[in-house]
Amino acid sequence: MNFKRFAAVAMSLACGASLAAEPVQPPWGKEENLGQKMLMEATSVCTDGKGHYVVSAPQEDGNRPVMYYGDGKSFVEVASPGPYAPSNSFLEPRFFNKGSNPNFRGMDYRVVSEVDLDVKEKTCSLRCGEKKIPFTLMDGTQAAELLRKATYEPNPQKYAPHALLRDTKGNYYFVDRGFHPSEQKSYRVFIGQRGVLKPQKMTNVVSDSEGEIFSTKKGELRLVLDRDKTSMWIENTKKSFELRQVPVHENLPLIYNDLGVYEGMRLGTPCDDQ
Repeated sequence: MNFKRFAAVAMSLACGASLAAEPVQPPWGKEENLGQKMLMEATSVCTDGKGHYVVSAPQEDGNRPVMYYGDGKSFVEVASPGPYAPSNSFLEPRFFNKGSNPNFRGMDYRVVSEVDLDVKEKTCSLRCGEKKIPFTLMDGTQAAELLRKATYEPNPQKYAPHALLRDTKGNYYFVDRGFHPSEQKSYRVFIGQRGVLKPQKMTNVVSDSEGEIFSTKKGELRLVLDRDKTSMWIENTKKSFELRQVPVHENLPLIYNDLGVYEGMRLGTPCDDQ
């Protein structure tokens, strides 16, 4: 093994570089056997008639159906919001539904949207937060033809929130990490006022049982896991500020809509074009 190359790759991951996500193979594959053909027949496709399509495909192992979203020619996989969420739902922090449960089995359903699909009644609609959009369930034969010609790609998200802190002057210190499992050691740090956070040049990352240290050219962000201790921002080993931790999962709308870090970014959900 070339240990210098290994170290270089590890360092590039820690400081923001990313690896390519695994390619996507739909459950029906190439319809080479009866099982795959049955999966294709059981797959539903909804459209708004404006070039947007949502696919719900059962899996051979009986696990949660896979959802795809796209323009009919190419589809991306919609990320699952968690093991306890309904199969037709997805995390959508840009849209807020104040009437939903803020804490059901640890999940905030106010930032979960869904596709309401009823195969028996042949109805379909999309809900993004409190906004409802009518969709139409496609005919099975027509849907299968569309799916066979399409391409399938991983979810387009590159990063997901990891930590959020704030100082007494209203500056936010935001850390995110790679979205896909193979990229979760890739970190970024942003600092600034709401709406104008700026990316910092990463130089190193240290992570252990006591917490994490994100080193940048401007200074060090010391994020501690012990709630009895205080996270710090340190510049040139002399100037330091105590930081207040802001819970990530309780502030997803703030992170995605107000900080400016994810402005214009597609999350690979059916609400991307709403």
